Amino acid sequence: MTTMRGADLIRFARMAATGNPLRASLLVLAMAIGVAAVVVLTALGDGARRYVVSEFSSLGSNLVIVLPGRSQTGGFSAGNAITNTTRDLTIDDAQALQRASAIVRVAPLTVGIRDQLWWQAARGADSRDHGTVHQVRNMTMGQGRFLADGDWRTGAAEAVISAKVREEVFGVEPALGQLVRIGDRRFRIVGVLAASGQGLGMNTDELVIVPVSLAQAMFNSNTLFRILIEANGREAIAAAKTQATEIIRLRHEGEQDVTVITQDAVLATFDRLLGALTLGVAGIAAISLAVAGILVMNVMLVSVTQRTGEIGLLKALGATGGVIRLLFLTEATMLSLAGALVGFALGHLGAALIRQLYPAFPAFPPDWAVLAGLGTALVTGILFGVLPARRAAQLDPVQALAKR
Repeated sequence: MTTMRGADLIRFARMAATGNPLRASLLVLAMAIGVAAVVVLTALGDGARRYVVSEFSSLGSNLVIVLPGRSQTGGFSAGNAITNTTRDLTIDDAQALQRASAIVRVAPLTVGIRDQLWWQAARGADSRDHGTVHQVRNMTMGQGRFLADGDWRTGAAEAVISAKVREEVFGVEPALGQLVRIGDRRFRIVGVLAASGQGLGMNTDELVIVPVSLAQAMFNSNTLFRILIEANGREAIAAAKTQATEIIRLRHEGEQDVTVITQDAVLATFDRLLGALTLGVAGIAAISLAVAGILVMNVMLVSVTQRTGEIGLLKALGATGGVIRLLFLTEATMLSLAGALVGFALGHLGAALIRQLYPAFPAFPPDWAVLAGLGTALVTGILFGVLPARRAAQLDPVQALAKR
């Protein structure tokens, strides 16, 4: 019995592993928890990255944003949305940007809140009024048309409302062509946006979009909240940013008092941060695999002690130390593999449950994390099974039989 066939080796290891069901179940469970933790946590981390990328992509393609106020670090922060500056952005600034060769479309944006939108002085709905954003935001129309192109200073008294506002204000009545009063002004509804839901903190289903000049008049302000720019292709984004920065600087008497950010730059920043987060949580989850590996070693050491007589009998029948070592390593590998597969199934089940509870969140575990979890489980089980296997192989057959 100096050697053992592969089929006999696997059968013997399987019988040994299932000889103590409780011990084997606990070991498999420990390994499964570790693998499932890796799968679920990386699904959350990578899902967050995909969600942010999707949300920014929904803002529009090849997007460049001009914000009033100078960011001291040149980066983007939430504080840039509301800034103090000696010179505000104006419609003239937006019109000047249209002359840039790398810019294909410009949308000046004014934002404010009106308490009520009235139709026939009978029904009301809370609403948020936005200046026109043209096609830069890639908004999809559900009914009618978007605001007509024209001079930003003399916009027609037209409005585009969101699906939720249409439902709350008009109910089952048709909205297109109706006159509504927003504040002290009347607008004719020319379009209804398709439902799109929440995006980056702003619910686009609660919007009323009017020409920017009329929005400024309603809010008694000549300033813009920001200017959205669509570059002439992805390769032109950097040029569009440079040109926009230079045009605004020249218009503002040489002062660099705006912040220009690009969609790609923001996406790259979030991608790096959330990628690092995914790796971090995967590393934390992998610690549980190390704990499971230690459990494998402890269980196998106990198994060596309990099966001393059996080992002595195998050696008396001619089994070499290498065969004994291989038997115990095969047993550890089988238990680790079973735990890894169970953990793989539990992890995907957990990720599916998250997607079911939060449909907008793409909680799909990345392939590399799944493979890494399975591989780590197997390697950990084998490595921590080496010591018990060596101890079993080194037992003296006479002393082992004496303890039988």
